[in-house]
This record gives sequence, C-alpha cells and structure tokens, in this order.
Amino acid sequence: MTTESVAQIPGLPNGFEIELPGRGKTFYREKKGPAGAPTLMLLHGWTATADLNWFTCFDALSENFNVVALDLRGHGRGIRTKTSFKLEDCADDAAALADVLGISTFIPVGYSMGGTVAQLLWQRHEQRVRGIVLCSTASHFAKSREEKLSFFGLTGLAALSRLTSAQARTWLTDQLYLQRKSNGLAPWAVQQIASHDWRHILEAGSAIGNFDSREWLPKFDEPAAVVITTEDGVVAPERQTELYQLLKNVEVFEVHGGHNAVFAKKEFFVPTLVEACMSVYFRSSH
Repeated sequence: MTTESVAQIPGLPNGFEIELPGRGKTFYREKKGPAGAPTLMLLHGWTATADLNWFTCFDALSENFNVVALDLRGHGRGIRTKTSFKLEDCADDAAALADVLGISTFIPVGYSMGGTVAQLLWQRHEQRVRGIVLCSTASHFAKSREEKLSFFGLTGLAALSRLTSAQARTWLTDQLYLQRKSNGLAPWAVQQIASHDWRHILEAGSAIGNFDSREWLPKFDEPAAVVITTEDGVVAPERQTELYQLLKNVEVFEVHGGHNAVFAKKEFFVPTLVEACMSVYFRSSH
C-alpha cells in the first residue's frame, strides 16, 4: 500500500493505492474521525472520482465519522480490467475494500451513479450496510432507448470509440472539465478526468441507463436518507422523489441546486449532507 501527496489539492486527506485480492489495484482516501466513530463509504458519480466528487466534504464529515472514499473501477485510479464495466462489480469492490481495511459495517453514501452502487451494496452485502445515504440519484434513470441515449449523452460519447485515446482524452477534457471550471474547480481536476478508462466510462453510462432497483429496493428496511437537488438538470427531481417514496425508514433533505451542488453550492450541500448522515447514524443506533 502506497500513499500520495495532496499538497496541491485543498481539503483532501491522504490517499492510498491498495490491492484488493482477486480484484485489482484501486485508490482510496481515508480520513479518521473520533475514536469509535462509524464509517461512511463515499461513492462518487459518473465521470467523477473520489476527489472530484467529495473534496468539499471530507473535513465536515470527519468531525463525526471515519470517512473512506474510493475511485470506482474505470474512473480515476480505480480498478482496471479487461472485463466489461458492471455496477455490481463496483459494489463488490467497495465491500472488498472494507474487508481489507477491517471495516465490518458502514454507511454507503452515494452520489448520482454512486447512489446505484450504494443500493447494490445493500442488495449484495446486506449484513455490511447499517443505513444508506442517497444524493442526487434515483431508482431508475431512463425508460426508452431514446431517453437513455439523450440522458447520458451516449450518442456523442459513442464517437469516442472511433477516436484515438489522445483525441478521446482531449474531447472529454473539453466536455467535462470546462463545464466544471466555472464552478471553481482548480486545474488538478483536468488530471483527474484525463485518467479515466474511456471504454469503462462509456460502459458505465450504459449501465446507469439500464439500472432499475424499483423491484427490490422497497425491501430495504434499514435507515435511509435521500438528499434531493431540487434544480437538478441531470437526474430529474421527480425521479429523486420517486426514489425516497420506495423507502420505508427514510428522511428527506433538499438542497436548492443543480447536479453539481456538492461543490457549486457547497455552503448548503455539505451541512445538509452531514445532517443526512447523522440522521441515518442516529436511527441505526436505536
């Protein structure tokens, strides 16, 4: 296991590369909270990384929790594999990381695509999950083929398969980074985005479009919190509302911001996220 410097990246705790037995090498960050604190497993969104998605949140969350955040496979420094991207594999990777770190139970905190991984963590590793926090996400994202293509921009992204890796990197950097630049992200974000496995990024978009937990999520009976971004143009607030309506033991929180509220509206999102996590923890303890 090796560490890396975060001197030029504000708000980030130490990061580590680690081998998950039988799965591959991945990257995660960890920030210890108070002694005996429960653990949050932070799961990032599509085309993001642990750093890009959560850099505003580590300090505030670690006041009450141990915080672990990994790069999901194909994203950033996450696991590289020749097999196709599957959200289920991401859930199993997170459980495997918890095994290696000696974490018996934890609270998954999923943002957008990470919300699908959080739901699958409960479905596949029920005994590990003591509650769940779902942010800017849904139980399903698209119905018709046309909606799936338009929602994830896969029509344009599919052109990447005909480009060289260098051309693809330039195109995605322009498309993804420049959209975020106006919201105050520093240039280190370019390096994060340029490190993706483009084939897996494409496959992940398709996997999200095909995700649907409506049949089995109502069986979840642990404490849940749903953070709705009410001005979200990526995951419609109506879909986020449908998500919490499937859950039994749920508390709902709202942030008046778009899909990038975790950093664009961090002054509102971060304390709301802390409140949501505390709500789940308190209800899981009683």
